[in-house]
Amino acid sequence: MRLSTLILLFIIFYCKINQQVEQVEDPYIWISKTVKASAYNSVTNQTNTNPVLTAFGDELQPGQKYIAVSRDLLKNELKYNTLVKIEGLEGNYIVKDKMHSRWKNHIDIYMGLDVEAAIQWGRRTVCIEYAVEKEE
Repeated sequence: MRLSTLILLFIIFYCKINQQVEQVEDPYIWISKTVKASAYNSVTNQTNTNPVLTAFGDELQPGQKYIAVSRDLLKNELKYNTLVKIEGLEGNYIVKDKMHSRWKNHIDIYMGLDVEAAIQWGRRTVCIEYAVEKEE
């Protein structure tokens, strides 16, 4: 009888503490946008003679969740280091590269050295959400 009472008290106490934990507020406003998306790899035939260096000077390494964006998006919305959620992919990606000026309303998803994954992704239209910091 005493053990069950202790267990019940523990559960009640634990629940009360969990209710008192403050919810962490998202510091961002997430804005949706429909874009064309493709994928790329850090290999010379897809980039240039230094395939691990982005146009911003960052170094790419397989496993990182980075994207390149078309210059029209870069000028208007998706700035360097912006967090981006991509429909169909898990996690947040970061704007770390920019695309050739011929591309418009387009993102290119970095897929490391996995050329087959980039081919499987292909080209598609997706919904993205990008983070804009809330003003205080």
